[in-house]
Amino acid sequence: MHPALSIIFFTTASGAGFALLLLLGIGAPLGLVPLNPGFAVLSLVLAALLAAGGLASSALHLGRPERALRALSQWRSSWLSREGLFAVVTVLPAAVFAVGWVFFGATGGFVGLCGILAAVCSAATVYSTGMIYASLKPIRQWHNRWVVPNYLMLGAMSGLLLLHLVTRFWVARPLGTGLLTLAAILAAWWLKEAYWRSIDGGAAASTVESATGLGRRGAVRLLEPPHTEENYLLKEMGFRIARKHATRLRLIARLAAFAVPALATVLALATGGGAGIVLVLVAALSAGLGLVVERWLFFAEAKHTVMLYYGAEAV
Repeated sequence: MHPALSIIFFTTASGAGFALLLLLGIGAPLGLVPLNPGFAVLSLVLAALLAAGGLASSALHLGRPERALRALSQWRSSWLSREGLFAVVTVLPAAVFAVGWVFFGATGGFVGLCGILAAVCSAATVYSTGMIYASLKPIRQWHNRWVVPNYLMLGAMSGLLLLHLVTRFWVARPLGTGLLTLAAILAAWWLKEAYWRSIDGGAAASTVESATGLGRRGAVRLLEPPHTEENYLLKEMGFRIARKHATRLRLIARLAAFAVPALATVLALATGGGAGIVLVLVAALSAGLGLVVERWLFFAEAKHTVMLYYGAEAV
């Protein structure tokens, strides 16, 4: 599949933003994060900018962005519509939670309940994003059991990295947040490796024989392609990446998204003050770069079944 930059930004930024909102919505009512207004403003604004920026990028990717609201009407059958609805529903409890915390210093009672509700809706939004791809049967690399857990854990990892960074400005050495962040990085890394093993080792779900239904008659080959010129299908669904490039990009993703953040987080656990902030900042920035590469590969390595009609022997 063609890796569109708008969708790459959407899936990485909104995942981080909604994950950070989830952590704040749970952490503040339970007293697990700094409760002063300064921390609330910085962390909530960061979550809102990432979530809203990602969603705006997704809307602009549509052929007719002005009709984006119509997509919400298909919630009975479309995970894209459900994702949009959950994102919209998140706004109200998140706004009440933010106003109560920032202006009134309240994190319990009704305000805390709104925070938890915003956290639930945020989790549902990220889950729906993963299901958009996991529900597409024509793409073997997406229609598997690893896609949704990867989306959830990568979002949690990026949200925790941001939470750890913001917390450092108020707490010199937040041990609990640091350890949780390190655990999330390692868990996300394990899930990503499991996903890569799955798509590398799994047999092709479709062949020319199965797609045409002529397998019982023997081997099937393409006489000529449906089109003689470049078209939308070839551009969007026929994107190919050389195996050597995919291997190199996976290594970059491993190092930038997981290895460097994990090492920087370990070092930060033993470091306070400005040096600790720098280490956590390096972890967050490196993870952001690595996740962009990882998400680019997620799209570039996906093969749509329709390409069987354009010369591919199996997908």
